[in-house]
Amino acid sequence: MPEDQVSPKTAAALRAAMTRLFEGRPQRTDGRLTKENLYKEAQVSRATMNRAHAILAEWDAHLAAHGKATPGEAKRDATIADLKKRLTKKTQECTLLEKKLKAAHTAIAALFHDNEALRQQLSRDVSTTVTPLRPRGPRQRR
Repeated sequence: MPEDQVSPKTAAALRAAMTRLFEGRPQRTDGRLTKENLYKEAQVSRATMNRAHAILAEWDAHLAAHGKATPGEAKRDATIADLKKRLTKKTQECTLLEKKLKAAHTAIAALFHDNEALRQQLSRDVSTTVTPLRPRGPRQRR
């Protein structure tokens, strides 16, 4: 492991700043996991931070293992992923309902058309003369 070329006080400040940033509890920065935020959070200069080789190696190793997302960003990304999944499901449900609605619309239109045709046929049939049949009974002899 590389050796730090900074005082123990500076190394402690950098480690404390690194811990705060990794845990999502920044005090002096926006919390993004950048080296600029590391030295600003530790209240040291960039040049001083660059002499802390072991601490920078730990920083780089942590980012390689865990990524650059802060805990808040990870939570936000998980929420976004969940919302996207829910949106996809609701969109599929809406698509299915739209298909059912179109099918119902088509069926209702066909029934309406059939009903209109039957009404027209009925009105035509009523206008014709219907002769009732005589009831059948025993035949009368003449």
